[in-house]
Amino acid sequence: MIVRILGEGQYDVADDSVERLNALDAVVESAIEAGDEAAFRPALEALLAGVREHGTAHDVESLDESDLILPPGDATLDEVRELLGDDGLIPG
Repeated sequence: MIVRILGEGQYDVADDSVERLNALDAVVESAIEAGDEAAFRPALEALLAGVREHGTAHDVESLDESDLILPPGDATLDEVRELLGDDGLIPG
């Protein structure tokens, strides 16, 4: 799957990494639901770091559409809340 981190670029992430990313996403979602800014920031950074760690940079010349779009690391809790779907930022 192709995951875009806004303002940074796209990453190719293997399907077998989605479960790990979902665990990180659950922490982000929990912090947002609690309105816990102190827990939100490190949770979002961990999710983005997980994408970078488990993914490889997608060819910048490619015009492939992203399967998932994640907010940048400096996004606010309210901005990310607007992006959340029923399954969090990463469905599955």
